[in-house]
Amino acid sequence: MVHTREADQETAEILGRELGPDGGIIHCFTSDWTAAQRYLALGMYLSFSGVVTFKNAEAVRDAAARAPLERILVETDSPFLAPVPHRGKRNEPAYVALTAQALAALRGLPADELARATTENARRALRLPA
Repeated sequence: MVHTREADQETAEILGRELGPDGGIIHCFTSDWTAAQRYLALGMYLSFSGVVTFKNAEAVRDAAARAPLERILVETDSPFLAPVPHRGKRNEPAYVALTAQALAALRGLPADELARATTENARRALRLPA
């Protein structure tokens, strides 16, 4: 699980040298498609937070829309980064549904299909039983 901010090139270089074959998760992905491609090439999952609902997050939404469905996750990043309409307030785990709805809309998917995919992705990424 990796949290990086404004250091995607450096993070990708380090992961390229140090990461094992099982990949990992980029927690709270807030970058663009170029960064997403670097991480995906390293076997990483991209985890999206309430940032995808922010008006000024076009680059994040673009990456979220383009990343392979089997490599995306949804998270709260609670207590931070509450999705719209709760932006600026304390984030709550229940708000992850709003983030998932926004992500589903970006990808043109029904929310339940996105929920099934991201749940399965989380099981794989975290090596949880089915």
